Formats: sequence, structure tokens, C-alpha cells
Amino acid sequence: MLERDGAGVQRDSECRAIAGSWHSEYDGKQLTAAGQVDIDHMVPLANAWRSGADAWSTAKRKEFANDLASPQLIAMSAASNRAKGDQSPAQWRPPLRTYWCTYARAWTDVKYRYGLAVTASEKVALGEMLDTCSDPQHP
Repeated sequence: MLERDGAGVQRDSECRAIAGSWHSEYDGKQLTAAGQVDIDHMVPLANAWRSGADAWSTAKRKEFANDLASPQLIAMSAASNRAKGDQSPAQWRPPLRTYWCTYARAWTDVKYRYGLAVTASEKVALGEMLDTCSDPQHP
């Protein structure tokens, strides 16, 4: 995960990332120490649980928690990940507004892919964030 999202990642003898460079999409920070990086679950595990994962098998919950194929896991600044916690877009949005479109698309993809429910307030927030996709400042 850290290697996928980083550049020049170096590992120690136990295969742990010890150096490299990571760009934190949520807040635009450039991170140069592995200790500054957290792995964020795009849809937090607690949010998924409240949205339908409570009915899943243990195997499906493990698949969700460790999914590297979807936008579910992303290397992020520890500060942004901790500020987000288990909140949905109705309670928290990335500080970097130019990332809102990508964030909303990724959140929607993960919820759809896993058949998770979306609350009314979450839907409103996602709509507002998706509206930024047509913003000329958004790539």
C-alpha cells in the first residue's frame, strides 16, 4: 500500500516502509516520513458496518478491509485520516476542495461496489461534492 501510493519507498529488513515520499490527496501535504502516513479506508469500517457490512460474512468483511483493487484504501496524512475518523461526507470533507470530486466518486464507487446503503444526508453531501467535478480548477 505504501509502496503503491509512494515514490522512492525504501523498506527495512522486515519489509516495513522506512523512507519515501507520499502525496496526501486530502490536504495536499507532501509527506517524507513513513510515520506521517496513515492508510485510510475511503469508506471507514464503522461506517460500512452501519451501512450494511454488519450482515456480511467474516470473509467479505476481511475483503472489504483489505481491498487494494478499488479506491477503498489510500495513503494519507495521519492528521487528515484522524480528523476524518469514521465520518461520512455529511460530517467531513477533505480540506483540499480540489479533491472533492475524486473523493465523492471514490466513496460512491466503494459504496456501490459493496452494496452499502447511503443515508439522505450523505447523498446530499456527495451531490455537493460531485458538483465540483465541473469546476475548471478540478482536473
